[in-house]
Amino acid sequence: MRRFTWVVALVMVCLSLVVSGCGKKDAGSVVKELDGVMSKLQSYHGKGQMTLRTGQDPQEYDVEVSFQAPSFYRISLTNAKKDITQIVLRNDDGVFVLTPHLNKSFRFQSDWPENQGQVYLYQSLVQSILMDNERHFTSDEKAYVFDVVANYQNGSLARQKVWLDKRNYAPQHVEVSDANSNVMVIVKFDQFEFGTKFEKDQFDMQRNMTGWNLKTLPTMMQEDSKAAEKSGATDSKAGTGAASGKGTVTGNGTGKGTNGTATGQGSGSDAKSDAAGTSKGNTAGTAAGDSKGAAAPGTSSDSTKTSSANGSQGTAADAGSEKATAANGTQAAATGAKKDTSKQQSFGIIEPRYMPSGVKKQDVTELKLGEDQAVMLRYSGKYNYTLMESRPQVQTVSVLPGDILDLGFTLGVVTGDAKKTLTWTYDGIEFRLSTGDLPETEMIKVAQAVQGEIGK
Repeated sequence: MRRFTWVVALVMVCLSLVVSGCGKKDAGSVVKELDGVMSKLQSYHGKGQMTLRTGQDPQEYDVEVSFQAPSFYRISLTNAKKDITQIVLRNDDGVFVLTPHLNKSFRFQSDWPENQGQVYLYQSLVQSILMDNERHFTSDEKAYVFDVVANYQNGSLARQKVWLDKRNYAPQHVEVSDANSNVMVIVKFDQFEFGTKFEKDQFDMQRNMTGWNLKTLPTMMQEDSKAAEKSGATDSKAGTGAASGKGTVTGNGTGKGTNGTATGQGSGSDAKSDAAGTSKGNTAGTAAGDSKGAAAPGTSSDSTKTSSANGSQGTAADAGSEKATAANGTQAAATGAKKDTSKQQSFGIIEPRYMPSGVKKQDVTELKLGEDQAVMLRYSGKYNYTLMESRPQVQTVSVLPGDILDLGFTLGVVTGDAKKTLTWTYDGIEFRLSTGDLPETEMIKVAQAVQGEIGK
């Protein structure tokens, strides 16, 4: 009986050891299963925050990543404080870098991101684990933790630690360090799911550009309307023009002061007036355009309506198909987005905190790029380069030859061969770093050195 009891106890001990052993995995078994996950990967979607410690103060960004096999990607980087978003897409048409708030896009024929790692992409994280045969492996209660070599464009990033969920190997946390073990980049995923089903146009370029506009346009229009109300029909200030007379024209426009001008797209009722209006302060008024319907006293024709009342004058030029009504004592106002040239100059001069060894600033020149105000900083010495800064008007630009350069806080575009130009935007300002001899690693450092700086 005692012998039987001893055998049973021994079997129970062995079983408990086996069971406890089954709950622990070594690096080899985890790596093997990770390889299997990669081979079956069809789609994923994740959201989180990225913190950069490459500047004087930490910078935080909201990150959203989407992938659909075999090679569709969408990455959204949003400045958490300034609500400025940049989107990177890859679809059948190529690779796009989109800056929706500037209506700006760059297009490439590129194999990105296969040719360069990205700290927020699952493929990049897993590949760094699979490729490092000297990987360090530990685990905690909920995650497997790998310490491996970092493989990014920024040569100052040496190693990274990756936390993977024990249940399904989804990424939880990433820390990237420099050669001195200082943590420079942190990515924390709030959610990450495999097998995501996306809408048909998730990776469409136009949808990502116009989707941003449709979302923010009402807010922008409301702000313009508020500005118009403050400027007023009688005491009009810069930015709004108003005309009081026997007719109504409302729309989007701009103007200055009592005797200013306003342009915009008119609307009203009971007559066609599709007008981009111009109004000049406190005498009789003219409305020119494709207008039909009731006219105020004065001269009128199919293309021109003139009204005068209460000492106010206004002009509206045809721009489409809206309606206007003429009636005694009706006020006409035009509000909208005006070309504010003073804002273009408001960013001042932004000087990078970093200069390569053996380089000095040579001079600063103010100039114009088309209708945009700009400044150019020249540097010379061991390396020679220029940094152009401007606040561009809304425009769309497509550049075919080039490649993407990851700056951490944003994505830049590199064009040219013998002489290279790195273009990127930050806080609404466009930067162009041009050089014939500055190495790419130094270009990244210079670009990162404008992050968080304020114009002087």
